[in-house]
Amino acid sequence: MAEVEVKDVSCCAGGGGVGPGYATPLKAMSGPRETILYVTCVYNGTGIEKPDFLATVDVDPNSATYSKVIHRLHMPYVGDELHHSGWNSCSSCHGDPLAARRYLILPSLLSSRIYAVDTASNPRAPSVHKVVDPTDIVQKTQLAYPHTSHCLASGDILVSCLGDKDGNAKGSGFLLLDSNFNVKGRWEKPGHSPAFGYDFWYQPRHKTMISSSWGAPAAFSKGFDLQHVSDGLYGQHLYVYSWPDGELKQTLDLGSTGLLPLETRFLHDPTKAIGFVGSALSSNMVRFFKTSDESWNHEVVIKVKPLKVRNWILPEMPGLITDFLISLDDRFLYFVNWLHGDVRQYNIEDPGKPVLTGQVWVGGLLQKGSEVVYVTEDGTESQFDVPEIQGYKLRGGPQMIQLSLDGKRLYITNSLFSEWDKQFYPELTKQGSHMLQIDVNTGEGGLSVNPNFFVDFGAEPDGPSLAHEMRYPGGDCTSDIWI
Repeated sequence: MAEVEVKDVSCCAGGGGVGPGYATPLKAMSGPRETILYVTCVYNGTGIEKPDFLATVDVDPNSATYSKVIHRLHMPYVGDELHHSGWNSCSSCHGDPLAARRYLILPSLLSSRIYAVDTASNPRAPSVHKVVDPTDIVQKTQLAYPHTSHCLASGDILVSCLGDKDGNAKGSGFLLLDSNFNVKGRWEKPGHSPAFGYDFWYQPRHKTMISSSWGAPAAFSKGFDLQHVSDGLYGQHLYVYSWPDGELKQTLDLGSTGLLPLETRFLHDPTKAIGFVGSALSSNMVRFFKTSDESWNHEVVIKVKPLKVRNWILPEMPGLITDFLISLDDRFLYFVNWLHGDVRQYNIEDPGKPVLTGQVWVGGLLQKGSEVVYVTEDGTESQFDVPEIQGYKLRGGPQMIQLSLDGKRLYITNSLFSEWDKQFYPELTKQGSHMLQIDVNTGEGGLSVNPNFFVDFGAEPDGPSLAHEMRYPGGDCTSDIWI
């Protein structure tokens, strides 16, 4: 197994040139309005034996094809489960005029392939540039189930992997690709691999990378079983690494308040040693922070109470926080409750005391017309009002989100993972996903559904598909890291 030394090289050392992205998060907020989005779309698990694809969606309100899929890049293989994505280069290389945000990195969660997609030659119709073969990854690193991809200032690409080829979580770790997408080896030092893998974010000024822990692929790939949590097949820890050398310095046990910690985000201001992680099953937002003795600590700052329900598999339903993000000015935090069906906005100008400033229901298991009801404290059965958009009843629950650079538009898709979709929202795998847009009040706060935007992935030419993560060609608040 190859272990590779990563030097702390900053692209910005090259002499003040202009490379990809923006010099600061606040300058990124003044970037051009988004006109297209790339969306990973999945056929795996739907019964349709077609390759997953990358959709290009027109989000320019002045365009004749606004709110339409204008291009589909089909992958060459069936069964990938395209999931999350990242760039070959981002704002961490803003000072390098030789760097370019050209390739979108698409890890396939189940097949373990990694695609490098050329978005620069024709941004509206991207093409596959290279396929990283899973056999090569396994032979050189023993890693499989790739998830999160981030570019490094050195030009390399770091990918978290959730297990070994047999789906054992103990085989998780971090894959390192070079700038030509060749497998270099593992990033972390030998003996410093996490017990579980999922997401990660690095903060160079504090010489730290923090990763989270979903679960064993052998467990989650078959659907969610609560017994697997008791059996220790799901995570509840954050892993603190020294950056960039890959030494596991500290393990934070989130306990029962942090079961299934997923998306991990630092504040965008690179001077701040503060971040958040959303714990899905516990449905808490956890803040992590560096202490005066240079160690890291954590606290729960937002709690989503489970709701008492009837006609469901359990007597209580967690919100299930599956995705969240932070606006580029670090003022607002947004997250979704995939089961309850709401999207929330919090002011985090005081990161230790978030204040709820916006909330909207756009799906969920508890919407009016559903068989499932929640029971209020006085025993009354109730459900949430969910709007129809352009005559469409909203399916599933809000899942992945992406925010415009200026923070005024929040885009939402509703597929989590095909096996979990099939289990909790079976209509999704039959009728397909959709994509919405929420208008954001960036003054005092507030969220409202845009009635003019609706992308129906149930109407795809090859049949209904499951839409997941979204990216802009110019970068966004969940892919760019400033150094």
